[in-house]
Amino acid sequence: MSDTSSDTSYRVTADELRQFIERIERLDAEKKDLADQQKEVMAEAKGRGYDTKVMRKVIALRKRDRDDIAEEEAVLEMYKEALGM
Repeated sequence: MSDTSSDTSYRVTADELRQFIERIERLDAEKKDLADQQKEVMAEAKGRGYDTKVMRKVIALRKRDRDDIAEEEAVLEMYKEALGM
């Protein structure tokens, strides 16, 4: 009886594990599709004359807190002045 119980438990766990793995695989595929779409948008922007390197920096800045950005910029200016830049 314990063999049957163990086998059933194992099958349920294996099925559940397979479901998790398949969900992760689907999400990975979606993530790749999104990354491809982002590349297409950047290529389009570049084709229209935009600097995509700067665009990426702007996107990164928009994700950050304004106070953190201001503090970093102040320190950057201080360092640049110290180096005569």
